[in-house]
Amino acid sequence: ALAAGVARVVYAVRDPNPLAAGGAETLRRAGVDVARADDDQVAAAEQGPLRAWLHRQRSGRPYVTWKYAATLDGRVAAADGSSRWITGPESRHHVHGRRQEIDVVVVGSGTRAADDPSLTARSDDGAPTDRQPLRAVMGLTPVPPDAAVRGSDGRFRHLATRDPAEALAMLGDVQHVLVEGGPRLAGAFLAAGLVDEVEAYLAPIVLGDGRSAVQGAGVGTLTDAHGFKVRENATLGRDVYLRMTRRTA
Repeated sequence: ALAAGVARVVYAVRDPNPLAAGGAETLRRAGVDVARADDDQVAAAEQGPLRAWLHRQRSGRPYVTWKYAATLDGRVAAADGSSRWITGPESRHHVHGRRQEIDVVVVGSGTRAADDPSLTARSDDGAPTDRQPLRAVMGLTPVPPDAAVRGSDGRFRHLATRDPAEALAMLGDVQHVLVEGGPRLAGAFLAAGLVDEVEAYLAPIVLGDGRSAVQGAGVGTLTDAHGFKVRENATLGRDVYLRMTRRTA
């Protein structure tokens, strides 16, 4: 900025890394007019593409998004176990777009055994997209050599643990993890306080029975419920999409 002769700089987010912080003061000492953006612009930056990176810098662990698709009564499968497809093609298209933006997709060994998912990001014609997340299965059950999730590109990881915090540590220096597993995996991450964001795809149907979206989230009474704030909502075909972040107060 100094070499280019910039006279005024407006920034939204202070760099949380102490090794890289202090740029604003450096510019001020050099005579540049430096100001911070208004509250709305700061909030937009904090909740935008920087949110996973900022979380990693501040907390030392990846930003975790739990994604699920359910009916209006919170069912992810019918009483007979059928679950394809609860949501419509527009929601599935959106999910594949989101997979391209994150670093790791995680499912539990139960989901791996039941659905044999590939966890790849795909275009509408089924072809893999250019950017693919790391695919991970969490749990103590071995992953068969012919499991679809293994693929052939080497981008697979077996997280041989039932502890969500340990699983995140095993992933190394990644920024954004998408938990796509079933009710027990979602409950484990919620109970551990490791869900920072929720992406819900809600279909306008009611089943009445069947598997619920979460099992064992560590809540015994209403006052202990996990609270989230809606950040984004949209209509995807017949479905409703909600993006929410954890309430801190």
